[in-house]
Amino acid sequence: MAIQALERRLGAPLFERTQRSVALAPAGRTLLPEVRRLLQAADDLPRQAQAAAAGLSGRLRLAFVSSIAYGPLPAWLRSFRLDYPEVVLALREATLDIQLDAFASGEIDAGFVLHAKGVVPSGLQAWLALREPLVMALPDRHPLTTRRRLTFDRIASEPLVIFPRSIAPSLFDAIVGHYHACGLTPLIAQEANQMQTIVNLVSAGIGIAWVPASLMQLQRPGVVYRALGDAPLSCDTSLVWREASLPVVHRFVAHVQAAQAWPPQSFFSTPSRQKKAS
Repeated sequence: MAIQALERRLGAPLFERTQRSVALAPAGRTLLPEVRRLLQAADDLPRQAQAAAAGLSGRLRLAFVSSIAYGPLPAWLRSFRLDYPEVVLALREATLDIQLDAFASGEIDAGFVLHAKGVVPSGLQAWLALREPLVMALPDRHPLTTRRRLTFDRIASEPLVIFPRSIAPSLFDAIVGHYHACGLTPLIAQEANQMQTIVNLVSAGIGIAWVPASLMQLQRPGVVYRALGDAPLSCDTSLVWREASLPVVHRFVAHVQAAQAWPPQSFFSTPSRQKKAS
């Protein structure tokens, strides 16, 4: 009776019946592969639900600042994909200001943000992923490139290429504050949002720039990098997320926290592995 009711609903017979046999009708033979697929999918629903609840599957919308893409982020993403193949990663490069707006509108689940040492964004859970010094990016024709290590007094009057305060206010204030503490005002020649653009402008001779040490991986022709011995400014990159997040977000956080510290060179300070709450 149930099959006959289904046949009436479909408007076609599924079986050819005689007094001695029952066989699939043309409509039944056509629908059989799809019915088997649906039954298999239904059998798999409990496993899918359990995987989603455990953070083993789902969709993770992750934003990141460009500087960490030259550091540990590619390795972290590669290992996460290998460990959790059922998680779909939606990646988006974005500065701090854009990420905060995206969190507010529910467009992203987690993000890597750049900020001054210890100044994490409020209202979010945060974990310090990377702490690194700021180094100077110089045009390769600049006379100071003959020195392996610089002092602040030698670069203090040089024109700067820097990011706008709106995209990383704490880091901008830390850099400008260092000049003010020395009784100086920085000469800002040009502002640019992305670190890659800043480095490109340096290569064009527009000025010099304070950049995270991980940017030294960006080997742009016309640019050299030098450390400063007497101006140990540093920056932090933190992974941030909302406390009430999907299980897949917490799974990603735990994966990154368990990853090997990067980079191994002694040039960089060792990142703290303490979880910070806002």
